[in-house]
Amino acid sequence: MNHVRLRQLGGSSLRVSPLCLGGNVFGWTADEHASFQILDAYTAAGGNFLDTADSYSAWVGGHRGGESETVIGRWLASRGRPADMVIATKVSEHPDFRGLSASNVKAAAKASLERLGVETIDLYYAHFDDAETPLAESAEAFSELVDEGVVRHVGLSNHKPGRIRAWLEVCEERGLHAPVCVQPLYNLVERGIEADLVPLARERGLALLPYFGLARGFLTGKYRPGSADVDSPRAGKARAYLDEPRGRRVLEALDTVAERCGASQAAVALAWLADRPSVASVLASARDTGQLADLLPANHLRLDEESAALLTRATDPEPPEDA
Repeated sequence: MNHVRLRQLGGSSLRVSPLCLGGNVFGWTADEHASFQILDAYTAAGGNFLDTADSYSAWVGGHRGGESETVIGRWLASRGRPADMVIATKVSEHPDFRGLSASNVKAAAKASLERLGVETIDLYYAHFDDAETPLAESAEAFSELVDEGVVRHVGLSNHKPGRIRAWLEVCEERGLHAPVCVQPLYNLVERGIEADLVPLARERGLALLPYFGLARGFLTGKYRPGSADVDSPRAGKARAYLDEPRGRRVLEALDTVAERCGASQAAVALAWLADRPSVASVLASARDTGQLADLLPANHLRLDEESAALLTRATDPEPPEDA
């Protein structure tokens, strides 16, 4: 196994690899055989952090949700769980377990444990905010799961900074186990969280675990002006970045840095993200081992200051015209 320097996840006891393997494709664009190959290759290369959700992949016709967790559970049963493996999953979007009410959170956690075949979920996320449930009810439910040993640590995903702060305040007031991390959308071309969520994370010691780190595949460099259509469910959204001047600028910068580093554009984009303030690990998924091979260098690649600055400048917000 390749040695990967693990990082502490916020104030938690978890130590994770810089590249977190997204499980959204398991049982969807990667069938069980392909998923096992991807998981084998990822762990053989020193990765130790798997991210899934109970709702993956309910959006596919004929699927009910839980497909990804089931594949991961079968892989764990087949291979044996690596000693340092960290498994994260989420609740609120499964068709049978919607929202963040206390009863739903606990029932969904039990169902996830059964599919994964584990006794404890290392990191359990509130997947999306639930305005219909009192925030205190949700916070207490997650905290009780920690007390019961069902969950080791709590995370939030897709929550606005104000709601994250409110959740943290409830935990402080009531002596609850507080979230240790936030999973936001963040990448080289979508940097909006730098204005509000990043300062909050730094202030409160929260780890950031960005998803869509490759901007739906755009930052792999395979989408180019005039290029042939790419066979991907996300191709339309990824290609839209080409219509923005920043999109073309970042491709040029990625090409320059990738050539300089001898790495793929994808690995360079993830390495830039992994070194941003408060980021502990970056999520990316692969539907075959060939795609994974382009991502794995992100576990080791660290950009020099000049390369990182080149990428940052390429995607800095446009200054106002009258500035």
